Amino acid sequence: MKWITRERPKIDRIACPWLIKNFVDPKAEFLFVPKEEVFARAAELDAIPYDLPGAEYTHEAEFCTFDYILKKHNITDPSIHKIAEIVRGADTDRFDLAPEAAGLWAISAGLSRNYSNDLEQLEIGLKVYDALYSWAKYAQDERHIWNPVI
Repeated sequence: MKWITRERPKIDRIACPWLIKNFVDPKAEFLFVPKEEVFARAAELDAIPYDLPGAEYTHEAEFCTFDYILKKHNITDPSIHKIAEIVRGADTDRFDLAPEAAGLWAISAGLSRNYSNDLEQLEIGLKVYDALYSWAKYAQDERHIWNPVI
């Protein structure tokens, strides 16, 4: 299936493709277009619009599109729900929701500055979310304990 959203992705528009490819539709394709073209292009291309007011897959109250996908597709993996808190905090400017949210925002903003091609940015962003998932699943209780000061 094709999924379409507005260009210049950050947080949710990178997190959602990662979630979709890994837990909903491994063959999903993603398209980025100017926001005023999303719905027309979605109809033309038989694509699902996401992370845009008026789309089914979008924010609900204080929850972001990533949260909606979890609910809609009944994704119950606790590691994904940990990532959802981080994504929600970063995407809604609520860094108090998870200490990692500010870091995720910083990485996302940096990626946006480093890549002008949205699909290249998505490719790198997917790797960031792969790493975040590995941390959430296997290493979130690890602490950095090395102290170089003698």
